[in-house]
Amino acid sequence: MTDLSLLKDHLHTIYSENPFVTLLQMEIVELDTGKATLFMPIKTKHTNFYNSAHGGALAALADTAMGMACTTTGKKVVTLDMNLNYIRDIPCQEALTAVGLIIHNGSRTIVATTDIFNNTHQLVVSARATFFVTGTFF
Repeated sequence: MTDLSLLKDHLHTIYSENPFVTLLQMEIVELDTGKATLFMPIKTKHTNFYNSAHGGALAALADTAMGMACTTTGKKVVTLDMNLNYIRDIPCQEALTAVGLIIHNGSRTIVATTDIFNNTHQLVVSARATFFVTGTFF
């Protein structure tokens, strides 16, 4: 097995056991170096007063996709700052796909973006964040 294969297996394990990720029903679709694709259904527990996806649930999905993209480099990270643009309403029962990509991979910080799409492939959220590198996995 390659180092990337070991890392992918490790990431699948730690994210599948994470209580917050499990609570929000996030699932890993694809991992590659510098990229993470996640899936999250919008259920009642994800919604606000208007029965639309809560901004906090969307922020959590964006942060997780970007953070996971960072971890595909073998680096452990924490979020320093994050900016989100909520583009369109997401009703309950939609299915979302988040694609996190690294745009800067430094020794101390990593910058990443995430675009989140609904089940008809419309862009619903766009985000950008800076992460601080705290260590490495192996």
